Amino acid sequence: MSPAALLAAAWVLGANPPAPDAASVQPPRGVVLVMADDLGFAQVGYPIGLRDEPHPVLQTPHLNAMAANGLRLDGFRSAAFTCSPTRASVLTGRTNDRTGVLEHGYPLNPNEITLAQLLRDAGYATGHFGKWHLDGFRGPGVPILEDDPLSPGNFGFETWLSVTNFFDHDPLMSRGGAIEQFAGDSSEVIVAEALTFIRQRAAAEEPFFAVVWYGSPHSPFVASDEDAAPFADLEKSSQNHHAEIAAMDRSVGALRAGLREAGFAENTLLWFCSDNGGLPRIEPSPVAPLRGNKGTIYEGGLRVPAIVEWPAAIEPGRVSEALTVTSDILPTVCAAVGVAPPERPLDGVNLLPLLSGAAPEWQRPSPLGFRQMGSVAWVDGDWKLLASRRNQPANRGRRWELYDLANDPTESRDLAAERPADVSRLAEAFERWSAEVDASAAGRDYGPDAIPATAEPRQWAASPEYAPFLDEWRSRPEYRGTIERYARPTR
Repeated sequence: MSPAALLAAAWVLGANPPAPDAASVQPPRGVVLVMADDLGFAQVGYPIGLRDEPHPVLQTPHLNAMAANGLRLDGFRSAAFTCSPTRASVLTGRTNDRTGVLEHGYPLNPNEITLAQLLRDAGYATGHFGKWHLDGFRGPGVPILEDDPLSPGNFGFETWLSVTNFFDHDPLMSRGGAIEQFAGDSSEVIVAEALTFIRQRAAAEEPFFAVVWYGSPHSPFVASDEDAAPFADLEKSSQNHHAEIAAMDRSVGALRAGLREAGFAENTLLWFCSDNGGLPRIEPSPVAPLRGNKGTIYEGGLRVPAIVEWPAAIEPGRVSEALTVTSDILPTVCAAVGVAPPERPLDGVNLLPLLSGAAPEWQRPSPLGFRQMGSVAWVDGDWKLLASRRNQPANRGRRWELYDLANDPTESRDLAAERPADVSRLAEAFERWSAEVDASAAGRDYGPDAIPATAEPRQWAASPEYAPFLDEWRSRPEYRGTIERYARPTR
């Protein structure tokens, strides 16, 4: 009997979830992955990291409630420091360079096996709602076309209401390829649609997998006057940025309430995180006191808030500082639902013993590597070795920096000159792993029948697929500038 069939049988019989134990936890009725867009590590209301006080201006009552009822992963990192690469890591359990997603807007290799495909084949209904950014298009989010070979539908999502990239108020979206106009805050729009999907699955007594990927608080910052009012003392960009977070938090509350109303909250695995570190030029700082921001290999570019809520398996109010990452989501969910992960190199590990409390002091069993467009890092226990692309001398190899994160979480004291043996040891380990990543990127994991892959990102406004829509979309403020800059002149 499949994992989903076992779950359905227990569901119909009204079986109660067992006490939290990694070996005995029932497969979740639902799995919901929620991801913010550019939310920094410090941008939650509850105390986090070195900040032992609540956030100075943000409340986030619904994320706070989720954290109180679940497990805070305060040592969580995004697998990359920009959005598309991290999204690839969530769906594949692999570091971004293995998957073809080298930087934002790069397409996911069609030979990758995604979590949606695995759960669909195990009997879970699958749905994607919101930002996709894995089909190779750059520019503000536009509706994904029905015949896009890299749409969510072609990576295992049976239902999808999606856009190519970030999106804001009153979004234009694609429901399986049919373009629809929506009104209201984008976070609340996609949560409402996800809840419709979940309620339909409840009526059909089907388990479900829903991915809710926000477009907030990514720029441009567009917020209602009501949401912006509590932040009136901030500069305009910072005001609207924080207002987007407030609306996003409210939608998290709607999602949690909807799960309760549908009878799913007890045995749904709900996982919230962000796709990369916070933005510069926002006050209060989205990352303070960490160093760096989105786009950098420092902790401010990688460390993000994360919460996992699953009452049937997770004791409330727990906090872990263990090193965890977005690549861990696939192997953890696979373990939870009883599905084998893909038989190819994974960079993520199964966190179910940590989530369930079977191993509350769990620590990562192996080092964690990062690679993105010339910036690299290797985290082994408390040590972080890194080389930033911004600090590399031309044609002279990597300029290594070494930090002791336990005693220097702000990466303010480079120990590379003082500890050359540690630099050498860690660098050798990184280069061995990096060579394996190169082999994956070259297609080793796909076999002789691999589908040809698109390698480079494109601007949708300059792509023939979107040419029929440009005249109509020129009147939309979110698209006008992109069309004027990139669209080919018509004769």
